[in-house]
Amino acid sequence: MEFTIKQIADFLQGDIEGGDSIKINNLAKIEQGETGTLSFLANPKYTQYIYTCKSSAVIVNKDFKPEQEIAATLIRVDDAYSSFAKMLTLFSEQKPPKGISRKTKIHRSAKIGKNVFIGDFVSIAEGVTIGDNTIIHQNVTIYKNVTIKSESLIYAGVQIMENCEIGNNCILLAGAIIGSDGFGFAPVKDGEYLKIPQTGNVILEDNVEIGANSTIDRATMGSTIIRSGAKIDNLIQIGHNCEIGSNTVIAGQTGVSGSTRIGKNCMIGGQVGIAGHLHIGDNVMIAAKSGIMVDIQDNEFHMGVPSFDARKYKKSYLYFKNFDKIAKRISELEKQVKDLKQ
Repeated sequence: MEFTIKQIADFLQGDIEGGDSIKINNLAKIEQGETGTLSFLANPKYTQYIYTCKSSAVIVNKDFKPEQEIAATLIRVDDAYSSFAKMLTLFSEQKPPKGISRKTKIHRSAKIGKNVFIGDFVSIAEGVTIGDNTIIHQNVTIYKNVTIKSESLIYAGVQIMENCEIGNNCILLAGAIIGSDGFGFAPVKDGEYLKIPQTGNVILEDNVEIGANSTIDRATMGSTIIRSGAKIDNLIQIGHNCEIGSNTVIAGQTGVSGSTRIGKNCMIGGQVGIAGHLHIGDNVMIAAKSGIMVDIQDNEFHMGVPSFDARKYKKSYLYFKNFDKIAKRISELEKQVKDLKQ
């Protein structure tokens, strides 16, 4: 795949500084670029590399002000990071596979849309509906009465359990499990537990991505819902009857306990633990490794275990780091007071 700098600038709606006819045939990190490649600069930590960069062109923000001469052509855009993401998408595009493998098992009642690809050893149960242009890779199991809308991409080893609904343009990465039983048990006599049947389902709205080996549990009753545009990283557990708001992103190894509701446009770091039956508002940020045990209001930033306001946490942490010195100072003051009393 090859484009001129002018074609790239037109595609990104950017402004060119330098030659516009040079051809670009690959993408590269700014510190590893070579002639014919395109790089980007978004993080100020990498600014030093733009002055020695060997890439033919570099995507930068419109407000970038160079302090030295730059050999590469600059393409100025509103957001260099998202623009380079578009270029990554463009360069990674491949002709989608088509056809249905003879090694797959499809129930006669299943409805398969147009231009669908189904790989080897896929199992599709009765009552399943699969929309147009969906791609299902090998060893996927789709249980009874599942609905998958159009343009979705399902990688190897995914399991989609009974009655679950997958929206348009969703991506399920390898090993994801949608609709496994929620963790519901009732304590009975003698310290034993009675399993509570999980009769609900999981609904993924449009443009949702579920990472590799993540699990979204079905509701006890009703639905576990992942709203449109939400992005769930690898190795994440979403409990039964949870609701994740639209365009919320959750990083790897986070666990969300049952019946918790998370608002829209939230950013949740890795290895966060969220207790059950909580309400987390819109536009909330949660730092990695935090433990969430209380409701969080809109626009708040939490960190710590148990978590609280990030600004207060950082101030408290300064005291914690110096606690040995503070304790020693308190001991000295106590001794001085005792001496004065004597």
